[in-house]
Amino acid sequence: MSILVNLLGLGAIAFVIYWFWLWRPQNAARSAGGAIEITVADGVYSPNHIEIPAGESVTLRFLRKDPSPCAAMVIFDGLNISEELPVGHAKDIRIQTQEKGVYKFNCQMNMYQGSLKVV
Repeated sequence: MSILVNLLGLGAIAFVIYWFWLWRPQNAARSAGGAIEITVADGVYSPNHIEIPAGESVTLRFLRKDPSPCAAMVIFDGLNISEELPVGHAKDIRIQTQEKGVYKFNCQMNMYQGSLKVV
């Protein structure tokens, strides 16, 4: 019986590691001049990989559906952007980057994660 409990515990640990750090959906969005809508729900940003052209101003429209406190903020590393996301209301964040690169964005607890690729 204890072997079964240990196997279930290891399975749960493996699932948590996969869900929060290894899982990468292939749902990239490309800016077409309008706002890019990002839904915040069920522990993920959707889409969570965004590609934009360098030198252009882009609006990211976050719609937070998840009421958990973890989803209350979005922080863009390297861009000095930190914004609160109200539940049930769209929040526009205007971004203009000159330098190409990959900029991570996440919640304050780093549970929600995404990346902004400037090409």
